[in-house]
Amino acid sequence: MHMARLWDSSRRLEGGYSLEALTSDPRVMNGNSKVSGSRQKKVEIMPGINQGKISMKTIFGKGKLKKDGSEGKIIAIAPVEELQREERMLWICYSSLDSISTLKLYESLEKKLKAMEWILDGIEKGNMYDFYEEYWRPFGEILVNMETEGMLVNREALADMEKLAIVHQQVAGDKFRQWASKMCPDALYMNIGSDTQLRQLFFGGMTISSKDGSQTLDEEKEFKVPNVDKVIEEGKKVATKFRKITLHKIGNEIKAEIFTPTGRPSVSGDVLKVLAGRVTSEYKEDIDVSQYGTAYEAFGEGKDGREACHAIAALCEVCAIDSLISNFILPLQSSAISGKDGRIHCSLNINTETGRLSARRPNLQNQPALEKDIYKIRQAFVAGDNNSLIVADYGQLELRILAHLADCKSMLDAFKAGGDFHSRTAINMYPHIRKAVEQNEVLLEWYPQPGEEKPPVQLLKDKFASERRKAKMLNFSIAYGKTPQGLAKDWKVTVKEATETVNLWYKQRQEVLAWQEERKKEAKKEGCVKTLLGRARCFPSMSSASYGVKRHIERAAINTPVQGSAADVAMCAMLEIVKNARLKELGWRLLLQVHDEVILEGPTGSAEEAKAIVVNCMSKPFDGKNFLKVDLSVDAKVAKNWYAAK
Repeated sequence: MHMARLWDSSRRLEGGYSLEALTSDPRVMNGNSKVSGSRQKKVEIMPGINQGKISMKTIFGKGKLKKDGSEGKIIAIAPVEELQREERMLWICYSSLDSISTLKLYESLEKKLKAMEWILDGIEKGNMYDFYEEYWRPFGEILVNMETEGMLVNREALADMEKLAIVHQQVAGDKFRQWASKMCPDALYMNIGSDTQLRQLFFGGMTISSKDGSQTLDEEKEFKVPNVDKVIEEGKKVATKFRKITLHKIGNEIKAEIFTPTGRPSVSGDVLKVLAGRVTSEYKEDIDVSQYGTAYEAFGEGKDGREACHAIAALCEVCAIDSLISNFILPLQSSAISGKDGRIHCSLNINTETGRLSARRPNLQNQPALEKDIYKIRQAFVAGDNNSLIVADYGQLELRILAHLADCKSMLDAFKAGGDFHSRTAINMYPHIRKAVEQNEVLLEWYPQPGEEKPPVQLLKDKFASERRKAKMLNFSIAYGKTPQGLAKDWKVTVKEATETVNLWYKQRQEVLAWQEERKKEAKKEGCVKTLLGRARCFPSMSSASYGVKRHIERAAINTPVQGSAADVAMCAMLEIVKNARLKELGWRLLLQVHDEVILEGPTGSAEEAKAIVVNCMSKPFDGKNFLKVDLSVDAKVAKNWYAAK
């Protein structure tokens, strides 16, 4: 599977990487196409030398029996232990064919990789099979070992988080219902998790267009909801399980910008965030009007508009909490994804087009950002008895790689000077920040001396936090090939303003612009772009592509060398860590890699020595060296749990 990804990282839309998909594709198997046959013939074709992998469903599937005893259309497969006994010969054939298919696939892919040149940072190193042998095969072994080790999880802490989250969710939900019920009394009893009910509340009466023509949503509509308050409705003698409520539109005209596939206005989390703006559920009088969303105007501005935005922000909080519960808090407590040792053993895969790792059951790569981790979920990931965790991550890895790839003097100088790169970007973006720095009203960075507890004046990142946030967003957006249109949407400004800001960024970094244009041309001419270590990502022909597809390919051509090279660096760092004899001797084991971050576990007594070794391995990931034009910044901490080490 790894060899196939190295040969073609873009097969996700062309059949994927399963054994069946690969061995049945003539392009993969050097022209050996899949030979099909009826179920009865499967035993006879056992030698299967030219046979592709055949699914269990094709071989063993039988139609579910109808009442009259005949086979129906729904195909079912009997349990494996039953197949092994009752379909013994077929089972042997199936298993043997798997082995033959795997060997044939390996031989075919080995030839393909040997025919591909391997260029490492501009220098010819051999072929891509050499790359596989040197990097991806040992990396595959690391992934297996990490899956086997697993991470210890404190289930009692997760259970407490769950209880607290449910209470917060109820409070936030009630806050929204109380507000909405001032305009629509029955909203007090509505199900805020129902898109249909929320749509009625915000977009009732709106005319929408669909493939079946135009239609107008009802001004008001009746819904059945659980009768939790045991209300006895008119004409009934006792309280029924459900009761009827009537919801109608509240507020003025709310402009719908996102629609569902059926043409109805969407009430997704993204829509609610636009309505609420950048505020929380807590009502405050002194918040600047620019922080409020589109609901401010729709509900009459002033106090009413403010209340509307804060109430809808409470609804956003309900959605955010629900996401944390369903994606993290509940799955991490499941016994289905852990061993008897209480450790989580997720499945780690190199199955992204850039080569970054992904994780399944559970997806530990998708941990909430620290500022959004309101229940400190990372606290539940702990070290075992007498052990500690080392959590080490790269600082601004993608931007450092971009500086190297583009050979951008301005960026290289900024990283060499040290300090906060995003703050330096903000200085160039905003004249008032530059003036504040020049007049010593704020400090770009501060290194405390003995006895100093706080800086003499505010730090730039504190006083101008909003501007620095925009600068950070801009830095990464440009690295990922984002357009001014996308930034305008993120910043809630006009495309003209976003374009001016982007042009200002490029003004001092012309080498980046030139490098990006070269990657676009390369994608168009060669049909692929490469990462730092020489892995290729190929694209479909741009000549027949639509405008939208062309733009997507251009963004991917800029993004892949940066993000893919970051994945290369992280992989090399992990290889250095695993082969370090002293770390092994001290008893430290690699447990997880999340983006630019690695987590190890080992004896507390040797934690500081091990941390220094890890930092050195990550700073010099290429066989003990760093051939990049910029230093790799690594921050590492030792703690008893993942959160405390952040």
